[in-house]
Amino acid sequence: MSEFEDLDETETESHQERNPLRSRMRELESEIKSLRQQAAEAEQAKRELAFVKAGIDPSDTAAKYFVKGYDGELSVDAIKAAAVEARLLTPNQPTSDPSEQDAWNRTNQIAAGAGSVSQVPDLEARLNAATTEEEVLQILREAQQ
Repeated sequence: MSEFEDLDETETESHQERNPLRSRMRELESEIKSLRQQAAEAEQAKRELAFVKAGIDPSDTAAKYFVKGYDGELSVDAIKAAAVEARLLTPNQPTSDPSEQDAWNRTNQIAAGAGSVSQVPDLEARLNAATTEEEVLQILREAQQ
């Protein structure tokens, strides 16, 4: 039985050696398939980026149908115009990233309340740490200014 196994292996090897062109063609075919798949993925990423730049969230359920069915030009202006037609965007709606808008809102809230919140605990701690009446009066004068 080992004789037959040896024959099969040598026959396969000799078959490949006899036809190196066919084995090279197989390599090239698999490489072409891989490259086509990469090109399709890159095209999909490019398309999704165009919609994100236009202010449309591709993960939104209403926008998914729009993104899937859109067959126009992939420029930001063309996508925005089509999204306004489809009532996904309003004509005056800002198209900034929602996370960026949230960050600005948090920054503004922090800036608005930064002065009053941080002074109270500091003042209280200084008053508790004061040991003489003169220190307490000095701290109160500074707080009034």
